[in-house]
Amino acid sequence: MIILIIYVAIFTAAFFVVRFGVSKFRQMQDFTSLKTVTFGDESAVKPDRWASVISIVTIFLLWGAFTGSKWVPVHAPGPFVGETQFTYTLEAPDGARDDATVYARVFEVGEDADEPEVDPGDGFAKNDGIKVGAWRSELLLMDKNDEVKRKEGAKIVAIDGQPVAPGETVRVADGSVAITSKGSINFSPAKGMQMEPIWLPSPEAVVARVGEIASEGYQNFTLWQHLFWSLFRVIVGFIIGAAVGIPLGYAMGLSDWFRGWFDPIVEFMRPVPPLALIPLVIIWAGIGESGKIILLFLAALWIMTISARAGVSGVAISKVHAAYSLGASKWQLMRHVIVPNSLPEIFTGARVAMGVCWGTVVAAELVAAEKGAGMMVMVASRFQNTDIVIMGIILIGIIGYGIDILMRKAEAWLVPWKGRI
Repeated sequence: MIILIIYVAIFTAAFFVVRFGVSKFRQMQDFTSLKTVTFGDESAVKPDRWASVISIVTIFLLWGAFTGSKWVPVHAPGPFVGETQFTYTLEAPDGARDDATVYARVFEVGEDADEPEVDPGDGFAKNDGIKVGAWRSELLLMDKNDEVKRKEGAKIVAIDGQPVAPGETVRVADGSVAITSKGSINFSPAKGMQMEPIWLPSPEAVVARVGEIASEGYQNFTLWQHLFWSLFRVIVGFIIGAAVGIPLGYAMGLSDWFRGWFDPIVEFMRPVPPLALIPLVIIWAGIGESGKIILLFLAALWIMTISARAGVSGVAISKVHAAYSLGASKWQLMRHVIVPNSLPEIFTGARVAMGVCWGTVVAAELVAAEKGAGMMVMVASRFQNTDIVIMGIILIGIIGYGIDILMRKAEAWLVPWKGRI
C-alpha cells in the first residue's frame, strides 16, 4: 500500500511538472498538435515520451529503494541489524516476580554470528542471549535456565513492563515479542519497509544473475539457448497458424458456404484459452516439441482466421464496384482490392497472435520442457531463486515487447497505405 501511494504521488507530481513546465518548451505546431481529441480518434493521442521515461525510472527507483539497492540514492527504512535487549517479568506459582533481560544479536541473513555472552544474574529468572537473522524470528525457551519452570506453573506476565498473556504480542524497542500458547518467547526484530531478498531481490542481484546464467548456463543450457528455443517454438507455431488461418479467413469472408461451415468451429474455439488445451495436446502429441508446436499453432490459428475474415468483410463495397466497373477480373479484384485492404486487419491480428503465442509458450514450458524461458522460471521458483524468476520475467517481457515493435515496423513497411485508403 505504501509503495502504491508513493507511485501515485510521483505520477501526479510528474504529470503537473511535465504538463505545465516541460511542455511549454516543446510546443508543437504540426497538424497532429492542432487536432482536437475526441473519443475514437486514436491518431490525436500519442504517447508522451517524458511520461514513459519517468514511469520506467520511477519503477526502478521504487524497486531499488525498497530492496536496499546500492544503485539508488534513497532507501526505505531497512530491517534492524545490531544489538538490542528487552526484559521479561516471570511470575512464580507463589506470586513472586522477577525480571530477566534477553540480549539479542540481529545479523544479516547469510552472515555468521555468535550468541551474545550473558551474565545470568542472581534472581530465579535468569538473563538469556539469542541471535536472530534480519526479517526472521527466534523462539526462546527462557525457562531452560530459570530456576522456576513453566511446568511448575511459572509464567511470563510482562515484557518491558507491558502486561502480556499467552497469544499476545507487545512492541519493544527494536521489534516485537510474542508469547506463544505454551508460554515461550518469540522475538521478531523490526523488519522496516524493505523487502526481504527471498521475496524481492535488488536490481543488481538480478543483473548479476543474468551475467552468471549467460556465461555458466542453467539446467544444462545457457540463457541464450533457453530464449532461442522459446522464440523458435513461437515463430514456427505462428507461421503454421498463419499459413492455415489466413486462407481459411479469406474463404470465410468470400464464400457463404465456407462461412457457414467453419463459423461454428471458429466461434467455439475462439474463446477457449490455449492453456486449456495443454492436457489434450499432451495426450495427443506427448510432451515433446511437436506438442508445443501444435499448441502454439492452435493459439494462432483462430486469431489469424478471424482477423483475415474481418479484413475481407471490411472492404468497402464501393471499391469492389469500382474495380468491376473498370473491367477487373476476380483474380485482379482479389489481388488489387481485397488483399491490400485486408492486410491492416491481418497485421493487427498477427500482433495479437504473436503476443498470445509468446504467453502460451512460456506457460507450456512451465508444464513440461527441458529448455525454454518458462522452464527456467518454473525450476527457479521451486528452489526459491527469486532473482532468476524476476530475471526470466523481465526477459520475457522485453522479448514480447520487442516482438510487438518488430511487428509494428513490419506493418509500417509492408502496409504503408494503412489509414490512407
